[in-house]
Amino acid sequence: MVSCPPTPSFLSREKRSTILCLLLVLLILAFYNPVVHNGFTNMDDDAYITGNVHVQAGLTWTTVKWAFTSFDAANWHPATWLSHALDCQLFNLNPVGHHYVNVLMHGVNAILLFLLLESATGLTWPSLMVAALFALHPVNVESVAWASERKNVLSMLLFLLTLHAYGWYVRKGGVKRYAVVAGLFAVGLMAKSEIITLPFVLLLWDYWPLDRMAGGAVLGSVLSSPLSVLRKRHTEELPGAAAPVARSFSFLLFEKVPLLALSAGSAVMTLLAQSAGGAVHTTSTPGRFGNAIVAYVRYLGEAFWPVRLAAYYPHPGLLLPTWEIVTSATVLLVSTAFVLHWRSHRYLMVGWLWFLGTLVPVIGLVQVGAAAMADRYAYLPFIGLFICVVWGSAELARERRMRAAWLGLPAVLVLLTLGTLSYRQIAYWRDSVTLWKHALDLTERNYIAHWALGSALAEKDQSEDAIAEFDAAESLHNYAALDRVAIAAYKRNHGHVQAAIEEYGRALEVSPDSKTRAIILSRLASAYMQTGDFDHAKASCASGLEENPNNASALVDSGLLAERNGDFELATEQFSHAMKVAPTDVGYLLLGYSLRRAGRSPDAQEAYADAQRMSRDFVQAQQSAAQLLAAAGVKGE
Repeated sequence: MVSCPPTPSFLSREKRSTILCLLLVLLILAFYNPVVHNGFTNMDDDAYITGNVHVQAGLTWTTVKWAFTSFDAANWHPATWLSHALDCQLFNLNPVGHHYVNVLMHGVNAILLFLLLESATGLTWPSLMVAALFALHPVNVESVAWASERKNVLSMLLFLLTLHAYGWYVRKGGVKRYAVVAGLFAVGLMAKSEIITLPFVLLLWDYWPLDRMAGGAVLGSVLSSPLSVLRKRHTEELPGAAAPVARSFSFLLFEKVPLLALSAGSAVMTLLAQSAGGAVHTTSTPGRFGNAIVAYVRYLGEAFWPVRLAAYYPHPGLLLPTWEIVTSATVLLVSTAFVLHWRSHRYLMVGWLWFLGTLVPVIGLVQVGAAAMADRYAYLPFIGLFICVVWGSAELARERRMRAAWLGLPAVLVLLTLGTLSYRQIAYWRDSVTLWKHALDLTERNYIAHWALGSALAEKDQSEDAIAEFDAAESLHNYAALDRVAIAAYKRNHGHVQAAIEEYGRALEVSPDSKTRAIILSRLASAYMQTGDFDHAKASCASGLEENPNNASALVDSGLLAERNGDFELATEQFSHAMKVAPTDVGYLLLGYSLRRAGRSPDAQEAYADAQRMSRDFVQAQQSAAQLLAAAGVKGE
């Protein structure tokens, strides 16, 4: 967006670059400072940080072994786990430290991007503008302000370092330098597998700006100078640097084979992890491809009009209208045709294919999770769009002989606008309630947001509002049986017992197996007892034991009901069976009470002794046993 003004004689290239790097950091710190007010959210922060005992243990040998062998959170990314573990070692669970490390990494990424483009093209001001757009664009807030999305900023850091190392290898050659490229890429893949497209990006980088690809026309102009002239001028300022040697496409492709092998290995590990974690969804092929086409255009919209950014965009499935898919496909085809028409301007081809290609792993062709798209997925791809816009604007300004000021002022206004939007967007990540209310304001039929908001409200003891959100989520999605059991338990524990009974009934309708049905029926029996409906409670217990004779909860409830009816022999039999299956201090106390009522005092004393021996809080166990007896209408001891 800015042309290339002459370099002031009183500033060397190194000093100018250093000052501009500091300016990038200051901009990021100024606009991202609100993260100091943000806490953790229930959007994976529990899985990655607040509820992860391995990460909270810090950088121990046990944590290192776990990080490299774990498929937790449906991912294999040991470098990310170790990064979080280091944060916990340094900051414990103070969210400010975790957030600010993300901000600092984002700042380093912006600097690396600026230096990368400047070193590859010889142009300072367009390179700075691309880096500034990357630094301040609000679509990147999700990657930075979300603590557990460390994997994005960390993998980007390693991605950019790999590109720097590749430039070093291209200039000087050598197996050792190539090994550095491969090593950095391997570590980057261990942070997040999304960067598996790096070999593809390197081929684009060979085409422009490195101009290593033989057989094609050299870029006609980049801000008035042929690329070879720019490179010559640039390398004169960098002692020891050499212009890259042109190679055939087959050579350049063969050169990337070791990196492609790393990508393939990472892809296999990712699919194994996501399959093990149940993250791969079986969406229909038309639904996946239709959503992918529309998502590409929606990302383009976010790039140029980033004002309705949400934490979660629900997948439409087959609900997308045909006209929207056709219109989106037309936009993509026309954009591609435009780039092909102006293919002599190589930055357009490189930027556009960078955008299209780096989105492929996350565009939903293999549906992971239930989201249609995500802002964090644009962290890497948008760099391609920024290159197209900035280099295109700068070249247009040169052709029309516009003064730098005519581009400088609009560029500053654009950056200030983006920074302001980012500043506002960061506030939505302050806490879980704010985050999910904002998502619901911007999206429709968002059952994930309703569920997450309900969970956040439940943590704040706002039970009535939480139940309303859970009900809203259920109205939009067919939840699994055990999810419905969790909702029912919450309703029951907060005084909505009849609603809980209805919820258990719905859970039974979608229950997949006998074991699950036994769990639901035992919970249902407890709920019936709570309402005083002992006949239905007894029937539910009997049905639960038919499904699974070893269900400890159903056995205990059956024993309580038998004791209520004065059948102490059956009660002791059921309690004894339950203690063989799942011994607890409360269960042994109930067995002891039943044995005493059956006139078997020595056996009762032995049961009491077992209860005391295994109990961590005997007084609490006695209180719990008394509550269970009271719920069954049995007078305790």
